[in-house]
Amino acid sequence: MSLVREFSLESWMTQRLSEVEQALDNWVSTQAPAGLAHAAPVELVHAMRYAVLDGGKRLRPLLVLASFEALSPGEKSPGQSAALRAACAVELIHAYSLVHDDMPCMDNDVLRRGKPTVHVQFGQASALLAGDALQALAFEILTPSDGSVAADTQARLCALLSRAAGSSGMAGGQAIDLASVGHALSEQHLREMHQLKTGALIQGSVLMGAACASPSPEALSGLTAYGESMGLAFQVVDDILDVIADAGKLGKTVGKDAQNDKPTYVSLMGLSKSQAYAQELLASALSALEASGLRDTQALSALAGMVVNRGH
Repeated sequence: MSLVREFSLESWMTQRLSEVEQALDNWVSTQAPAGLAHAAPVELVHAMRYAVLDGGKRLRPLLVLASFEALSPGEKSPGQSAALRAACAVELIHAYSLVHDDMPCMDNDVLRRGKPTVHVQFGQASALLAGDALQALAFEILTPSDGSVAADTQARLCALLSRAAGSSGMAGGQAIDLASVGHALSEQHLREMHQLKTGALIQGSVLMGAACASPSPEALSGLTAYGESMGLAFQVVDDILDVIADAGKLGKTVGKDAQNDKPTYVSLMGLSKSQAYAQELLASALSALEASGLRDTQALSALAGMVVNRGH
């Protein structure tokens, strides 16, 4: 009789995070890493490294890798190099968005990942340039010239990431968020805003992992639905934590949404209903995985539980 090994999210994450951190450390470097054009000015790279290294949950790269592995089990699956590059690229986009969002012209925040925000540490001009450079580097990483990632895979990854980050994704959602300050939104409009602002990049991470493999239509449909539920669940829980968590535990300023009169799930639905909604979204994500036809979705399932139950 063969024994099924119990899945350990902690063990799985430790290995994957080590790979991602090492790759980011190599690519966000004062030296010109292999496959990249040249080294950036040292002062700019210091701000870039400060923004992206040694902090954050790395949820998006973990979703890329978990999605890829659900489709391509095995330590030396084809597309592994592309998946690691995609994982790092999506984290660079996320980091750039945080740098810009924290600036005085946007959310004017002073704490991120348990330390001063980039513009506080390096000045506004350097923060703006660091964010720009991180965004550009993400696409440079996705398009190596050494043959390690097939050209059609490069194109798919760039298309997915640009759509998730652009005006019909994260940037568009942030624009709606800024325009909504002081205005009451319906649940539908709040959901649409967060599906763009937060959800698009989370769902895009899942789809980028899939793009490094060869998903069946059934699997792709299930992963798409999973990513949508995950993206919305993350924001619902974020709204909850902004009310109930403390800054030391969360790593960023809390209570800012209420202070800035921003519409949130808690302000619209109340705390208990928001918590119940997060659990509904978790159930939807897990149901989508079951419908995907994929056999090994333990990492994706565990990540969904981690996202919804974080802070407990």
